[in-house]
Amino acid sequence: MSPKVLLVDDDALMHRLYRPHIERAGYQMLSAFTGAEAILLTARELPGMIIMDIMMPEMDGLSAIREIKREAASNAIPIIVITANPQYHLSEKESQWAGATVFLTKPFGPASLVAAIQRLLPLPGAATNPVAPV
Repeated sequence: MSPKVLLVDDDALMHRLYRPHIERAGYQMLSAFTGAEAILLTARELPGMIIMDIMMPEMDGLSAIREIKREAASNAIPIIVITANPQYHLSEKESQWAGATVFLTKPFGPASLVAAIQRLLPLPGAATNPVAPV
């Protein structure tokens, strides 16, 4: 079965934009639209990677990351933080402190996201699975 990648973003357009690229690269994409939903889905599905937006209503991404990292079962899951925050230099440091692995500032193309996923969660036979063109 394909490795699971959880995309957490309150903007449905992000899910529609990135899903075909993530799935074409060989991953199964799961979707969550809030930090609380991400915590529950992570506990249930144990994805191989999480892509987490920082700015979301109810619970921001950094708080969700801290909760996810508190659990032994999900502590080692690599997390890519994404944000459109113009104060990205502050967000990047906060993301690292919370336990994120990679930080991407919006806007970024699907190829950049897929390349980051492939670096952190390589597929078996990754040398024969190049990044899909966009």
